[in-house]
Amino acid sequence: MANPSTEKSIIALGPWLATPAGNYVRAWEQKRLDALTADIFGFNAMQIGLPQVHALQASRMPNKWLSDTHLPDVDDAGAVTPVVVVHDFSELPFATQSLDLVVLPHVLEFAAEPHQVLREVERVLIPEGRLIVCGFNPASLWGARQAAGRLSGAHFLPQDGEFISVPRLKDWLKLLNMEVNRGHFGCYAPPCASQKWLERFDFMEKAGDRWWPYLGAVYMVQAIKRVKGMRLIGPAWNKKAKPLPSGVPATNRITNHVRQSSGK
Repeated sequence: MANPSTEKSIIALGPWLATPAGNYVRAWEQKRLDALTADIFGFNAMQIGLPQVHALQASRMPNKWLSDTHLPDVDDAGAVTPVVVVHDFSELPFATQSLDLVVLPHVLEFAAEPHQVLREVERVLIPEGRLIVCGFNPASLWGARQAAGRLSGAHFLPQDGEFISVPRLKDWLKLLNMEVNRGHFGCYAPPCASQKWLERFDFMEKAGDRWWPYLGAVYMVQAIKRVKGMRLIGPAWNKKAKPLPSGVPATNRITNHVRQSSGK
């Protein structure tokens, strides 16, 4: 069964995404997810949790699912995304090596056992399958405000969330033979609660990408499942007669060619 407090904190992040700061984050993540998933090909894709983010809307895969701990509202899940209800994200109802793409939008930060969630994702991914993880960056102004809120009691984000740094996430993925091949940071504005102030700091997006790219409030990491000892096998070409050495006289080349043609 899922941890009740963990499930409650994941659900609490949904209403936060409807706030001005949440809309700011969701808009950036939606744009990045659309760009990333449109270029990943396969047959089966799954989004785990947070139906307020339509992570697979730009995916071209024919089979797409949303896995959540409860039935979300139609407006959140979307009318075309089938919902798979689970009690715990660490036990996914999919066969081993059956999915081409899995998206984890802020799930690891609120999971009771994030390592187990990643192990389960690695199990259901096919070799060379893709994983996309969205998270809040602790090395940012938002991370500093959240840390201060734990002392003062004035939380900017749901209080049960634990920010996971990108280097820490990379270490976890490396243990599962997941190779990070792409990463993005965004949302460089200070943690403001009003739309007015967020718009005033809009200039920081371009400046942040150029001058302090690792200090964005949120990040998106894409990884590929690697399988040791696995290699691609090309087509079996018909064996041809080995070419003669360049030093063989021309008369001998003609004689050998006639022999090969007559089968002698």
